Amino acid sequence: MPRKKLFLIDGSAIAYRSYFAFIKNPLRNSKGENTSAIFGFLRFLFMILDNEDPEYLAVVFDAPGPTFRHERFEAYKATREKMPDDMRDQVPKIYDILKALNVPILELPGYEADDVIGTLAKRAERAGFETYLVSGDKDFMQLVNDGIRMYNPGRMGEGVEVLDAETIKTKIGLPPEKIVDYLGLMGDTSDNIPGVPGIGEKTAVKLIQEFGSLEAVLENADKVSRANVRQNLKAHRDDARLSRQLVLIDTNVPIEVDFEQLKRQPPDTERVIQLFRELEFNSLIERFKTGKETPQVKHEIVADEKALQKLLDKLKAATRLVVDLEATHQDPMRADMVGLALAVEPGQAYYVPVTVEKHDGEREPLLQSPGDLFGGVPLRDALKPVLENEKIKKTGHNIKYDMLVLSRHGIELQGLAFDTMVASYLLNPTLRQHNLDALALEHLNYVKQRTSDLIGKGKNQISMAEVPVEKVAPYACEDADITLRLQEVLEPMLRQGGLMQLFEEVELPLIYVLMDVERTGVALDLEFLKQMSEKMARRLDELVQRIYDLAGEEFNINSTQQLGEILFEKLKLPKKKRTKTGYSTDASVLEELAPLHDLPRTLLEYRELTKLKSTYVDALPSLVNPETGRLHTSYNQTVAATGRLSSSDPNLQNIPIRTEMGREIRRAFVPGDPEHVILDADYSQIELRVMAHLSQDPVLIEAFRNDEDIHSKTASLVFMVPPEDLTPEHRRRAKEINFGIMYGMNEFGLAARLGISREEAREFIASYFATYHKVKEFIDRMHAEAEKKGYVTTLLNRRRYLPEIRSKNRSIRDFARRMAVNTPIQGTAAELIKIAMIRIWRKLREQKLATKMIMQVHDELVFEAPKSEIDQARALIKREMEQAMQLDVPIKVDIGVGPNWLEAK
Repeated sequence: MPRKKLFLIDGSAIAYRSYFAFIKNPLRNSKGENTSAIFGFLRFLFMILDNEDPEYLAVVFDAPGPTFRHERFEAYKATREKMPDDMRDQVPKIYDILKALNVPILELPGYEADDVIGTLAKRAERAGFETYLVSGDKDFMQLVNDGIRMYNPGRMGEGVEVLDAETIKTKIGLPPEKIVDYLGLMGDTSDNIPGVPGIGEKTAVKLIQEFGSLEAVLENADKVSRANVRQNLKAHRDDARLSRQLVLIDTNVPIEVDFEQLKRQPPDTERVIQLFRELEFNSLIERFKTGKETPQVKHEIVADEKALQKLLDKLKAATRLVVDLEATHQDPMRADMVGLALAVEPGQAYYVPVTVEKHDGEREPLLQSPGDLFGGVPLRDALKPVLENEKIKKTGHNIKYDMLVLSRHGIELQGLAFDTMVASYLLNPTLRQHNLDALALEHLNYVKQRTSDLIGKGKNQISMAEVPVEKVAPYACEDADITLRLQEVLEPMLRQGGLMQLFEEVELPLIYVLMDVERTGVALDLEFLKQMSEKMARRLDELVQRIYDLAGEEFNINSTQQLGEILFEKLKLPKKKRTKTGYSTDASVLEELAPLHDLPRTLLEYRELTKLKSTYVDALPSLVNPETGRLHTSYNQTVAATGRLSSSDPNLQNIPIRTEMGREIRRAFVPGDPEHVILDADYSQIELRVMAHLSQDPVLIEAFRNDEDIHSKTASLVFMVPPEDLTPEHRRRAKEINFGIMYGMNEFGLAARLGISREEAREFIASYFATYHKVKEFIDRMHAEAEKKGYVTTLLNRRRYLPEIRSKNRSIRDFARRMAVNTPIQGTAAELIKIAMIRIWRKLREQKLATKMIMQVHDELVFEAPKSEIDQARALIKREMEQAMQLDVPIKVDIGVGPNWLEAK
């Protein structure tokens, strides 16, 4: 008879591991709360429930307060860092969710989770259970036997590792019963368990293998061949024995548990969903939904001419129309149409198949081949009058994608009136997800069919064209219906929030502009990039050899551990920043060490060159569209919380500009032919000008109205140096202060940026605010407004919610205070360039000019213009950019023309 399975989860360890798995990019909800530990913990828990289906289960936590180990050794865990505040805030939520899931929680004052787990595991073994200890902690290896196994969930992305006695013997080199001796010799720095200095894993294993136990090792210390190990064993025998006691798990703790109380119980589904909604874990709610709460949409497949004619009659009489396209590729510039879902009223949608994939891999058009249809009129021409009719108002979700694909197939969608993704973003720009699935769940309490249900995931993913029409149709029609229902919910919310004008006059018209910019793309000088790649490769070879020479040996340059040994052990450079695995060798550390030794300086150049080569020089040519011969990025309207645009595939906004090699990459961006040139238009210090307007600081306003160099002005006033005596260093420092203070830089940040003491930085900041006193008032006003309302606004009333400004966690609160100042400035600057883009795009079309906008990078617009239009285009672009918004200071635009992007700057 098979034994019953019991899973005992080390809750504290899994929570810690989950928190630190996201440490570089924490998960936060719209309230600004860090939810990394909770989400990661649940991912581990659900993985176990789904993959192992345990009949019995409990989560064991460390109880607060000291344990019997602290009584034996006062310094036990004394070096362990205090639990981060934003992790501590998450622990009660983990408890709440486990209670709602009806998962038993166990803890015992005076004892650690290890001891409770060890006690229960031994009892369960005697009761005939097969027990799994869910943890990655080596201490648990001492408990493993025929009835007890370790279940190591691995780090994010790694597979589960189940350890039995034989696996441990193979992995460590010792059986489970010898693990306590092994750990006693080695100690544990994370728990401040001393062990014997100089004895690591390999030495500990070798000694136990040779002598049989820790006591035998200590008794035979004179027989140990290595002098330092022999001496340390003699000098630290008491530490070794103490360490063994500390790592020994107590399997007889006084906890009363009936195993039947650990039997799996059904969850309190309503409470679980409520908690997940509060945390904004929309992706986890689906597993607890018992059914769809909205009526399923009726779908109709338009499969013949009669059905198509009936649909066209209905569409022509409609005042609004939801369009949802199914296609073969995520990149709209490479996608072929599969079908079109259309909806004009809730609960009913139509699917028009365009092509299907045949078994031989070729595509077969439906209703598109010449034939009886309207006397040989293809489907495209039948739908074109409806889709291009401005009077029929169109709605979509991320409709820019649909518009681009339709445009490549000869249909220019007109009458755009609503985009549910953009609407959701305006209502709450800090949300992580604005996809249709998330919005359906949030606003309609509806779980829609997932795309992966049709096409799969990963290696097994197929094209939508390979899915039978009868499966695609209900999926596509559901999308169209949900989009229509969402519009009915989101549109009143936009009006109530005073966001409709921003939505209709800026964000919606911008979709047309961005679609055109993406469709146009930009030409690349592929030969230049090839030569640049070869030049970089030669330079990297030189740098590698130089690094080896400076290090005095060859090593894996990309290994943090090996590099740390060279820098800190061999070269004895000062250790700067501690990490869980040693000392950091990141860029900030290397920059601090660069003045002390040539190696860190050379490493910085090596890393920069490696990144530029792989990310841009080698990658950009592979992204050129084979059909157009140009590079087509995607501009994202719904990512940056401030309202700024971002770009992806590739990200053109991150091409470095501060380094010479980074700037050189811009030389590869060229016009498509010799009759055109690149025109670059760049707002001059636009965010400082916006700050002058918003703060109404008289000194700043006067400086901009007099067209003074604002950084020199600040340098002269703050450092009290006459303008004629200013040095480039004065101006550099003033520039750092101007931009740093605008974004909430404190004395610590300014000191680090300028390489000065905190006292000097504090004096500079005080002097700055004494000079620009209205700026200080503006910053204080934004902080107060955010604390009172919970949000701040831009000049056009774009909102950014900042509930984290009321957080008890200082780092979270400080971040919110910086965003309270940053968002009105950066968001207003973003709106300014968006308005300029719309006006320029419209004027170019009205005047029938061939000049095309090809890129937007932060405060900069890039155009490809015929040489014959340069003067006209330059005047138009400058005028529209400078007049896009009325500020109390002049808006200045610098325009350059050249044979490539770099030379046009």
